Amino acid sequence: MSTFKTISPIDNCVYVEKELHTYEDINITLENASQAQKLWKKESLDKRKKYIQKFIDIIVSQESEIAEELTYQMGRPITQSPYEIKGFKQRADYMMDIAEKNLQNHYPHEIDGYERYVEKLPLGNVCILSPWNYPLLTSVNVLIPALLAGNSVILKHSAQTPLVALRYKKAFEKAGLPKGLFSIMYLDHENTSLLLSDERVDGVFFTGSVNGGFAVQESIKDKFIPCGLELGGKDPAYVRADSDLNISVESLVDGAYFNSGQSCCSIERIYVHEDVYDEFVNKFVEITKTYKLGNPLDKETNLGPMVKSSASAYVRAQIKEAVNLGAKSLVAEELFSQSKEGTPYLSPHVLVDVNHSMAVMKDETFGPVVGIMKVSNDEEAINLMNDSEYGLTASIWTSDIKTAKELSSQIETGTVFLNRCDYLDPGLAWTGVKNTGRGVSLSAYVFDSVTRLKSIHFKL
Repeated sequence: MSTFKTISPIDNCVYVEKELHTYEDINITLENASQAQKLWKKESLDKRKKYIQKFIDIIVSQESEIAEELTYQMGRPITQSPYEIKGFKQRADYMMDIAEKNLQNHYPHEIDGYERYVEKLPLGNVCILSPWNYPLLTSVNVLIPALLAGNSVILKHSAQTPLVALRYKKAFEKAGLPKGLFSIMYLDHENTSLLLSDERVDGVFFTGSVNGGFAVQESIKDKFIPCGLELGGKDPAYVRADSDLNISVESLVDGAYFNSGQSCCSIERIYVHEDVYDEFVNKFVEITKTYKLGNPLDKETNLGPMVKSSASAYVRAQIKEAVNLGAKSLVAEELFSQSKEGTPYLSPHVLVDVNHSMAVMKDETFGPVVGIMKVSNDEEAINLMNDSEYGLTASIWTSDIKTAKELSSQIETGTVFLNRCDYLDPGLAWTGVKNTGRGVSLSAYVFDSVTRLKSIHFKL
């Protein structure tokens, strides 16, 4: 039996070791899921909600234990990990609240002698593939709506955060969810592809890299099923001359370095109007230097290690390339004694004199580094913001709301923020364009992703 190991970025020790599931396990899981789903879809929404509410309550009651496990598995500071469980609850509660309205039949205008309506039916067996960086938040976005809609769910979590999936499994068992309706699987790439390509899988939702998205598409190429792909970003911010710099600097520093920059919607590049550029950069550097990089179990730490040494090496290579091409790093690594090559620990970096010939301004970084460019007007800023293969979020920082709305219509992203960033509102569609992927999670529109439509047209 093959196994996998989760190496904690804190100290490079094995924190979890689990057996990988086999193809035989996949077959049994899908058979059980199919049988359970046939019964589950017949249950009333109220009954489904009772089971799911118990599950939510159990997860929330384990906040401190889950938070500590998260810190060990992926390195987020222990003081920040609890917010993921709080975010999980916020999103789950919202989906529960809007489910009835968004799963009901649609009735067009009446025509004498006919009964006509459109039903929303479950897809069947849904697979969710979630990453390690926000393992609860990325999974809950589809997990709760899928179950509410009458689907079964097979969850494959990243090998970096396998205990999240295990927590889910145990919580659903304790909540009394019908056996086989929710399953977790620990799979290698080959068996993941076999799972997704199986004819009994009726929908796939993946969060991860662009290459991972292509692999998912390849796995399901011989069938026509819904496929949601959230594949990352290179999220920009534009600071106009009329911005409140105290607010914009503080918010953008946090947006760049929270979770060590390991977020698809973290701030990776900033364009600042020339009139306020110097002041903005000085304030940004000043706050960055106050960060404490260290052991994430230390409550004074607000910047933990990256998830792996290979991840920090990738970011270091981007920084080195930019500096070799003329960029300047304004925060000396020597200020952070914990930051060392060959380890997951990497200090925060502020790069100026950058341009779009550099990978750090074009390719997804996924680390605690941000490039800041000077711009002379709105048109230049928008052109640079759109000069990316990604399109997840962007933020505008200004006191001129009218202009912000005009600019937002020109920005090629799924979300545009004004005077905030790096935040998911459960009431709004989480989606993207270009190589960020396709599909929707969160908001009322997620229920369209986890259901299929069936029209009833009776002549009476």
